[in-house]
Amino acid sequence: MVLIRKYNSSDLEAVTDLMADLGYPTDVDSMKQRMKLIENNPGYFTFVAIQDHEVVGMIGTRLVHYYEGDGVTVQISIVVVREDLQGMGIGKELLGFIENWAKEKGANSLYLTSGIKPERMKAHEFYKKNGFDINGYRFVKRFEMVHI
Repeated sequence: MVLIRKYNSSDLEAVTDLMADLGYPTDVDSMKQRMKLIENNPGYFTFVAIQDHEVVGMIGTRLVHYYEGDGVTVQISIVVVREDLQGMGIGKELLGFIENWAKEKGANSLYLTSGIKPERMKAHEFYKKNGFDINGYRFVKRFEMVHI
């Protein structure tokens, strides 16, 4: 059985490890800084999946208010399950939890973005299987950081 609860700082090392499973390895100090910024932003919410007293997955979201109309949607910024436990229903439970949570917050939809890299194709099938549809494009313009 999986328990889903709000992230807390004791989850930091496990969440850092999950970043590598997602393809973004990092260190605890960098992740600590990121999580501090996220925790201090009232529109962001992070939840972890616990199995046998261990963090085995996480989902990070943010509430997004529309400019073009009334209402709110929830963006899933990250969803990851420990690599050795993928395919066991934990990701589905995380998405189900967030769907219910989003409805409680008054949201009328969930959305997420995902890269078009070959290693993301399995994730894309997972999203489709869980009721997500492809409905657009994401345009990105990158620029170099200017140090002042």
